[in-house]
Amino acid sequence: MNAPAVRLSPFAEAVNAARAEGRLVVQPRMGFPTTARMREGLLAVRGARARTVGTVTLDSYTRVGDHASARKALDAGADLNGFPIVAHGAAVTREMLAPVLGDTPAGHPFAVQVRHGSANPFGIVETLLDAGLDATEGGPVSYCLPYSRTPLAESVDAWARSCELLAERSHGSAHMESFGGCLLGQLCPPGLLVAMAVLEGIFFRRHGLRSISLSYAQQTHPDQDAEALAALRLLAGEYLGDTDWHVVLYTYMGVFPRTTPGALALLRSSAVLAARTGTERLIVKTPAEAHRIPTVEDNIQALGEAAAQAASARATAHAPVAQGEFGVLAEARALVESVLELGSDIGAALVEAFRRGYLDVPYCLHADNSGRSRSWIDARGSLQWRSAGAMPVRASAGRAAGPLRADDLIGMLSHVQQGFDRAAVEPAGGRRAALAA
Repeated sequence: MNAPAVRLSPFAEAVNAARAEGRLVVQPRMGFPTTARMREGLLAVRGARARTVGTVTLDSYTRVGDHASARKALDAGADLNGFPIVAHGAAVTREMLAPVLGDTPAGHPFAVQVRHGSANPFGIVETLLDAGLDATEGGPVSYCLPYSRTPLAESVDAWARSCELLAERSHGSAHMESFGGCLLGQLCPPGLLVAMAVLEGIFFRRHGLRSISLSYAQQTHPDQDAEALAALRLLAGEYLGDTDWHVVLYTYMGVFPRTTPGALALLRSSAVLAARTGTERLIVKTPAEAHRIPTVEDNIQALGEAAAQAASARATAHAPVAQGEFGVLAEARALVESVLELGSDIGAALVEAFRRGYLDVPYCLHADNSGRSRSWIDARGSLQWRSAGAMPVRASAGRAAGPLRADDLIGMLSHVQQGFDRAAVEPAGGRRAALAA
């Protein structure tokens, strides 16, 4: 992995320090509306028995730029589903972070990333920079198509300006994570996830950023996921040049198991996948996901479980990840090349690729998405294309006959949840072991 000539973000430095020690960085998704609760959560994560980084997840009003409503909710004492960083302002946020940032008592660097979900993050970026932070995430496609009605061309322009602001204010050291490998969270075949993460990484690099992470969301088959992570790492090495980069895995983002044993098994399986593939950072979910919003305590437990499982898995010999069984690398490369061939302006190329259907997210209802692609889960349990529209990939020859019905979709959405819940009540060494492999 190449290191740039510029100073790195504290966030990237924290991940790189853990990587040098062979440790997985674990990270929660956590956001609270008040400074007191947000500080309490971050301090708990900082003190967890794991190598951690912190998260400030923003609220829904802030994501869409409605800062007046966020301020009104704060003044009224209403609960919000995240931290309204712009409504609080940079000075208040900086004060909240003062006891959090820096080395932990154990001497490990601790840093914080702002997570938001905005198709137009310029105001968020301004505020986080003014508050002394320089790590965030998202992307012109991955935070537009699934989450907003913003035209893709507008999102591309807003993200270009935001990246350039980050690069200018941080002298190139700010860290940006592409959310491209998490499109819709589930039922998006890995080839498209890998391609989109790489394409957004290229977008960030061309707009001045030199510290990047590329995401991938755990899907339905551990070997297919391992192949996808290997493909992501290979393509990142080819396309990101002298950029400092790492890979971040998300514990399964779809319907979570309802049983505690099933949920823990799924969480642990993501930690094993991270260790098996050399992934540097894991964003966890908790056993509470299927029932309620996780508490700070829920998150700390999940961080500890994931870190312990990863450490155990790293001490175990794993066979090299085979490339080719699921065709992820070839598919991702074809998608990346089809976009880059549309012109040197990566933003314009992304817009044109979606217009032509060269990129097409299954089950995504955004007006700029062609909507001709569909996926399905095959007999192996891997995620494949049922129909590919105009994308330069092939649909699976073994796809089920006939149109996709509502109960087919519901079955796919619950495939992982039901599998892990069933395995949780079966004898040890049975299906539970297969699912967690």
